[in-house]
Order: sequence, then C-alpha cells, then structure tokens
Amino acid sequence: MSTTVTTPMSRMTALARAELTLLGRTKGTLFAALFVPLVLPVSAREAAGEMDLAGAGLTIGTVVLPAAIGFSLLFAVYSALVGSLVARREELVLKRLRTGELRDGEILAGSALPAAATGLVQSLLLAAGCFVLLDMSAPPAVYLSVLGLLLGLVMCVGLATVTASFTRTSESAQVTPIPLMFLSVMASGMMVPLEILPEKVAAVCEFLPLTPVMTLVRGGFTGDLSAGEVLGAVTVAVAWTAFTVFAVRRWFRWEPRR
Repeated sequence: MSTTVTTPMSRMTALARAELTLLGRTKGTLFAALFVPLVLPVSAREAAGEMDLAGAGLTIGTVVLPAAIGFSLLFAVYSALVGSLVARREELVLKRLRTGELRDGEILAGSALPAAATGLVQSLLLAAGCFVLLDMSAPPAVYLSVLGLLLGLVMCVGLATVTASFTRTSESAQVTPIPLMFLSVMASGMMVPLEILPEKVAAVCEFLPLTPVMTLVRGGFTGDLSAGEVLGAVTVAVAWTAFTVFAVRRWFRWEPRR
C-alpha cells in the first residue's frame, strides 16, 4: 500500500490554489484588489502636478510609481488578506486545517500566497505602465526598488495577519484595515513625498510601516539614496516585519472571536 508523501511546499501550494479559487468567487474583494489600485494612481498624478517636485529633486514619475505600488500593497495584499483570513476563521476553515498535516505557519503562508502573488504581478504591471506612460528614464538602482517591493509584500502579509487577529467579523474586516491604509497613504510618502514635508514631520513619518518601502522603491529610480539611508529604511522594514511575526504568534486567533 503506497502512501503519498507531501512536502511543506506542496501543501502550501494546494492551499494557495484553493484560496485563489475562493478569492475569485468574492466579487467585492476581487474588485478592490484588482481594479482600485489601477485607478488611484490617477489621483496621485493629479496631486503630483501641483507640487514643487523640481525643488525636491523629484519628477512626476518618481512620485506616481511608488504611490501605485503602495496602493497595490494596501489593497491587493493587506486589505484583501485581512478579509480572507477573517472569513476563513469565521467559517472554521482555519480550525479544520490545523487538524491535518498543515502546520500553523504553512496555513498562514498558503493562505497569503494568492494575495502576495496578485500584489507582486500588479506592482510590476503598474511599474511598467508608469515607466512607459510617464516617460521615465532607466532606474540607476533598480535593485533598491525590487528590495523595497519584496519587503513591502512580506510586511503587508504580516500586518494583514495581525489586523485579522483583532477583527471580529467579516463585516468589520471592511473597516479595521482603514486606519493603517489612511495613515500610509497620507504620511508614508505615497501621495506626498517626505522630501516635501517639514523636516520634523518627515522624521516621524520615516518610522511608519510603508515609509521604508516607498523610500526604497523611489530611491531605485532617483538613485540618490546613501548607504546609510538604505540601511535605515531596511532596518525599519525588518523591525516592523519582526514585530508582526511576534504579534501573530502572540495574538492570532484560529477560532471565531465571540
């Protein structure tokens, strides 16, 4: 009698396929994840046109492109994953998965893969679109942009899992991501680059979760980040990611919150 040997990757892949199928059936989440991030950069383009970008050494492209990627991370990854995890928990799916071969980390990683993959593909498409439509020059340090995007994907998965930990129902999952999303849009360098903000305000905003992501993505196209600035941005991003790992282990709930 033969037995099927599974690996962590095969188990997570199977779970990710199932999660992707369920995501396709959730029309509201699918719309917010796929189409909203494609529309919002237009607002960023209009806002950038009213800023004194030349004085800060920026262009419309170096403002809109990071904003577009930020919107994708917030809507396609963070917000979508909060709703997905809460819904699966309330339906007792997560509880049942823990009775099988899947380990806790595999369950969370497999559940997050569709959102993370969507965010990655969407960010690359948005970056390509901005590069062509805004007539941007070749990035002098594209590796920084890639690093920022990857750190942003991992961090947003962690932040989504933490937010889901404190979200009671699927209905409230439409509300609980809003504070972080609003703060990120307004103060992390997405809509208003930190270079334009007052120095003291910018110094505080540097410690917000998405700020290092925006800094690295933008720095890849401006090429003006020093080694110290890169190290500082990476340190903040890693610190936030480490905090999410700790918070998930400490507070994540596998059963409905009553």
